[in-house]
Amino acid sequence: MLVKSEPMAKVKTTVYVDADVMRAVRVSAARRGRPVSELIEEALRESTLIGVLERVWARNADLSEEDAMELANSELQAMRAERDAAA
Repeated sequence: MLVKSEPMAKVKTTVYVDADVMRAVRVSAARRGRPVSELIEEALRESTLIGVLERVWARNADLSEEDAMELANSELQAMRAERDAAA
C-alpha cells in the first residue's frame, strides 16, 4: 500500500524508447534545468495511479488512505475512459 508521507526508494531500470522521444526528453530536461530521470519519473507518475493518488491527497488531506485509494481508482478509470474516447 502507498504511504504518502514516506519517500519511495529509487530503482534503476532499462527501457527502450524511440530515439526522437528520448531526444525531446533530453532537450526538455536541459531547458528546465532538471535531470532526465526526474522528467521521466514525473511522466510515469502522471500516467499511473501514483500520480492520481498524489493529486487526491493534495486536494483532500483529510481523507483516509482507503477513501483516497477509492477516489483515486475512480479518477484513474475516468481519465483512461477520456483518453480512450479521444483516441
